[in-house]
Amino acid sequence: MDLPPIALTTDFGLVDPYVGMMKGVILRISPRATLIDLTHQVKPQSVLQGAFVLGASHGFFPRGTIHVAVIDPGVGTDRRALLLETPEARFVAPDNGLLSCVLGDYLDQAPTAPGRVALPPGVTAYHLTESKYWLHPLSRTFHGRDVFAPVAAHLSLGVPPPRMGDPVSDMVWLPAPIPESRRNILRGEIVYADHYGNLVTNIPAEALGDMYSALVEIAGHEVRGISLTFHDGTVHGDHPLLALVGSLGYLEIAVRDGDAASTLNAAPGEPVRVVLSPGL
Repeated sequence: MDLPPIALTTDFGLVDPYVGMMKGVILRISPRATLIDLTHQVKPQSVLQGAFVLGASHGFFPRGTIHVAVIDPGVGTDRRALLLETPEARFVAPDNGLLSCVLGDYLDQAPTAPGRVALPPGVTAYHLTESKYWLHPLSRTFHGRDVFAPVAAHLSLGVPPPRMGDPVSDMVWLPAPIPESRRNILRGEIVYADHYGNLVTNIPAEALGDMYSALVEIAGHEVRGISLTFHDGTVHGDHPLLALVGSLGYLEIAVRDGDAASTLNAAPGEPVRVVLSPGL
């Protein structure tokens, strides 16, 4: 029997042994498991960034994938540990808003304020309370290793989700920043800087339409036109800045053969303004 893959998303980095220990725990329980590293470079404690990365990425995995997501500033507190089951996948994570972008795919209308949100039809969740599926002794500071990893391993072996704990009817909701649109002006912000320093905004490609002559403003700089590739079009200004729709489906700001985050000294939260006009 083929086992479902287990994909890991954390803010642990790759210097310390934390990711390796999680993998070791999974493989002790489920030796034939296929492990996939989505990323371990989420900005430390940035639940919002982790939610965006997971939300933009999970659709590229095989149906039935088990996602283990650990960006968990509240580890050891009374925050719940959750198993979320959707029609496409299962997600093991802290109940701190990390699964908001995943859950948002199934909501008719996403709340605009943080809080709790009721689970929509077709989606179920469980509070991970059954300790026989955990590692013991239990560390209060490393539930990624001692709770989430072993739960994922047991799931891969076919343990039904209801055995993992008590069903719940709601989850913590952390709304992603939503771009504003007024006439021909879009206002968004940077939500993620990748390994190359490319700055990913929260402005989706569909908001741009076919306005590839748009003017993009960020950190006191202007980019005229939306490029098709990282080497497309004419570069303007003091820096070889480019704006393009990246592989995640959102507007990105890049530097040709360089690092936009360092060049602009820009980070998540940096405002981005787009003027849509065919005449630019």
